[in-house]
Amino acid sequence: MNNTLWKIITVLLAILLVLPSVAGARPSASAKFSTTREENPNAVENRLILPYAFPSESMGTTVGVGGFTKGYFQDQLLFAGSVFGSFDDAKGVVGGMWDYLLPFSKRLYFSAFGAISYFPRNRAYTQVPRLSSNFAPTVAGSNGSDKDDYIEDDGNDNWYELKLEFVVPIGSMRNDHKGRYKLKKGILQSGATGGDKWNPLETGMSVLLLGQSGRYQSFQTDTVTYSGDTYPWEIGYLYNNTDFPTNPSYGSLQYLAYSRSFNEGNTGQWDFLEFEASKFFNLGDSRFSRQRVVALNFWTGSSLSWSETVNENGDVVVENKPPYLDGARLGGWYRMKGYPNNRFNDRSVIYGAAEYRYTLDWNPVAGINWLRWLHLDWFQLVPFVEAGRVAPDYDLGELFSDLKFDAGLGIRALTAGAVVRFDMAVSEEGTNFWVMFQQPF
Repeated sequence: MNNTLWKIITVLLAILLVLPSVAGARPSASAKFSTTREENPNAVENRLILPYAFPSESMGTTVGVGGFTKGYFQDQLLFAGSVFGSFDDAKGVVGGMWDYLLPFSKRLYFSAFGAISYFPRNRAYTQVPRLSSNFAPTVAGSNGSDKDDYIEDDGNDNWYELKLEFVVPIGSMRNDHKGRYKLKKGILQSGATGGDKWNPLETGMSVLLLGQSGRYQSFQTDTVTYSGDTYPWEIGYLYNNTDFPTNPSYGSLQYLAYSRSFNEGNTGQWDFLEFEASKFFNLGDSRFSRQRVVALNFWTGSSLSWSETVNENGDVVVENKPPYLDGARLGGWYRMKGYPNNRFNDRSVIYGAAEYRYTLDWNPVAGINWLRWLHLDWFQLVPFVEAGRVAPDYDLGELFSDLKFDAGLGIRALTAGAVVRFDMAVSEEGTNFWVMFQQPF
């Protein structure tokens, strides 16, 4: 294999370890499962340790080391972490543990992860304080806001997330606490837990979530010092009725959740109600592909606590609203990838996406013995389109007007049982490149 391709693979595998997986999308709850590869059926544990380096506009030239191990102690249990620093003085530690089956329960899983970091160019599409008259489109982060309307300076970005997830004894999990999938060349051969019909009592996996998270972010500009913290709780119900949660080929997924922050913070006490649904259609294989899948996604939500008052100057003051990095937000790794992280934020949101996932039959690393430790099963070409909008009210007429759009192409790989993706997306505000862990939905 040529050096260029090897460098690309190394960077793809390494960068995912420095990026927080709570970056703003996907259901907080997840299906629980283990996988067995026909190519190495006796392997229980997968592990990877890699140094990395990459350029970044916000961080500068960054170097670090990251790694993960899955299958140690429990075959579904994942440990991952990374330490990084940059020549522009960015630095941080990120890591955690996912899907630990608690010993006193056969169905209750615990996850804990977080990060401590400092960045020389923190960016926030928000206005401090947020004042407007009738929600003029010039409000930072609103649907009609200018792309250059943000605050940016050095500051901290620290966060953590704790989750308890209970696999409900119904459907395909009536007699088990996790799915058990068998793969050949990264394609599911047996163990499908859903997709043939829609009935939570008979098929699929139902997961109840209780989560608590915290985030502290600070900015110190010449004109504004902004620091805030938020500690929301989340309850949710996930019904994953797909055949294989890592890379679904048919079936559907639904997630309903309610989040609430009880601390006053900078934005007061706030809440957020959301619903997400995904649908997958298997088009079979072809001459040059192992699998072809059409994937559709829909997400919507609104803050019920959001309130407005008029101050003595006649400005509308918004209280009890989610901060710009929670609640109804678009832009970044998962939703509206053609825009920067949390580019749009408001009271309500609607979003839709369509992807065509074309899994190549050709694998350029197959047969290269010294690369077998990567367990790289396939590459995927994924053209996609997205549309979304935020608004100050949950009004379908407004939400479906003046939608934002983007389109792009992804290159994704299944390695060590996990999907790593490199997505490029183009919007009216420019082009963005993202490297991330997991399918976006």
